[in-house]
Amino acid sequence: MESLYVLIPIGIIVMLIVVVGFILTVRSGQYDDLDGTAYRILMDDDDPRIPGNEKKVTISKENR
Repeated sequence: MESLYVLIPIGIIVMLIVVVGFILTVRSGQYDDLDGTAYRILMDDDDPRIPGNEKKVTISKENR
């Protein structure tokens, strides 16, 4: 019975830490785009539709 006097406050403190951590991650936007990284691995690195690759790809007259 005496162990409950220690375990209950420890459980409440751990629960509060988890809730505060979850709230901080939601506010920082970590859960906004859950599918983006799953599809990003399937894309080619030289695809011009990927942000940042617009300048890397050049279209020559032969490819038209």
